[in-house]
Amino acid sequence: MKSPFFLIPAFLLLLFGFAPENIEVKQPAFVTDSLDQFIAREMKAWEIPGLAIAVVKDGKVIVSKGFGVQETGTDRKVNDETIFQVASCTKAFTATALALLASQKKLSLDDTVRKWLPDFSLYDPLATRQVTIRDLLCHRIGFQTFQGDFANWNSNLSRKQIIGLMAAQKPVYGFRAQYGYCNSAYVAAAEIIPEVTGKTWDDYVTETFFGPLQMTRTSTTSAAIRSDKNACKPHAKWNGRISAIAYDNIDNLGPAGSINSCVKDFSHWLLMQLDSGRYEGKQVVPFPVLQETRKAQTLLPATPAIFPGMHFQTYGLGWFMADFYGKKIIWHNGGADGFLSVACFVPELNLGFVILTNSDNNNLFTALRYQLLDAYLSLPYRNYSAIFRASAKRVEAIEQKELDGYRKKADALPALPVDAKEFAGTYENGAYGKMTVAAEGGKLGATFEHHPKVFGRLEYMGDNTFLCTFNGPMWAYKPAPFRVVNGKVESITISVNDAVDKMAYEFRKLPE
Repeated sequence: MKSPFFLIPAFLLLLFGFAPENIEVKQPAFVTDSLDQFIAREMKAWEIPGLAIAVVKDGKVIVSKGFGVQETGTDRKVNDETIFQVASCTKAFTATALALLASQKKLSLDDTVRKWLPDFSLYDPLATRQVTIRDLLCHRIGFQTFQGDFANWNSNLSRKQIIGLMAAQKPVYGFRAQYGYCNSAYVAAAEIIPEVTGKTWDDYVTETFFGPLQMTRTSTTSAAIRSDKNACKPHAKWNGRISAIAYDNIDNLGPAGSINSCVKDFSHWLLMQLDSGRYEGKQVVPFPVLQETRKAQTLLPATPAIFPGMHFQTYGLGWFMADFYGKKIIWHNGGADGFLSVACFVPELNLGFVILTNSDNNNLFTALRYQLLDAYLSLPYRNYSAIFRASAKRVEAIEQKELDGYRKKADALPALPVDAKEFAGTYENGAYGKMTVAAEGGKLGATFEHHPKVFGRLEYMGDNTFLCTFNGPMWAYKPAPFRVVNGKVESITISVNDAVDKMAYEFRKLPE
């Protein structure tokens, strides 16, 4: 006589969560029939050289492949082992590491930072005394999003120097008042790991996560991706065309964004997230640790105009979270010069995916995330890529019009209010350090202490303002107002691409 179990219809087995291995769970048509075509078409529309994607569902890898090339002008194909900089997708590893140490009673996430880093300081003395590890990990220390990255990103500062400069940053918001995405906060939080374990952040995440998860192609340094024979080059749009650029060296911001990986490796991280911390049957991370990282900590605005099924967004510890048509989605984006990425999973659907691109001039990595969510939720098809592309074109047109206006003013060659030689000299800002302005042949240029490869061309536009055009897409161009008192230049205010840092920094001229 057969067991009654085998008399239950297959749809009821699935309804109650039983899915024997011989029952094939059907994947959405978008994944089985349309995914390759969609990606190829939209990559062309966005001018993306290379993309890789992995999809995991019900404990299995459904998709793991690459598209396009590692570098424009070559025939080196992207595959699922091709390395990309995943940037801020790193933060979940850092937050999980600290949550794991907390579960082992080696620290508490609500310890003050000064308990472990006695010299740690913020601009506000009250915040200095009260700020906790948790505050650092959920972006609520009062900084505006990206504040401080003008000095930190791709610079020659050490991790300790980055942490030290946090005290010079006057916060835009009140302490714990609202969300402000802060890379240096993750550097500070991770600096506690050596204090507790005696191991660097790099070694700790490698031994704790990369090894047990068989993430054999994953690393934490810029040297690793530079030397890898199967790695993408970063690409950016500069002077109207997509071209390969130099790799960022963000080892100093390692805990906030220096991991390099491939979709094959990252699928193991997602499988572990979806299997209560297990990978191939072995417990890598205790499930309560993962649950701790997924608790809402800081509220963010939702975007119901674009996503009517989304009612709230929050930040946990290394993860963004939102409701999406009744399901909790968990994700993190990553962006470095020339790379954009996203890792996302939905525990209720036992679904996860990672998307990596080698261009920083696209929103396909986000659009594809929502295409997959819609497909697995059986929602009507919307081409998110086309929606985002139309928006991007409007923004690009506005920016081009702005730049054309600046160029018109500079090309008119208005006379400087004082001799160009008066601008020459050394300037200093407490939150950055020093910059130097040199005058040669009546032309002015700026160089920067912590970014030796960066040069800014200064062209006068009138109204005591220069157009500062940098020698690459990272900082791009910005107006640079200056202050002259009694014929003497007192200061110049420098700002850079908003994607790096939205703040303006006044550099005061030092006496000769």
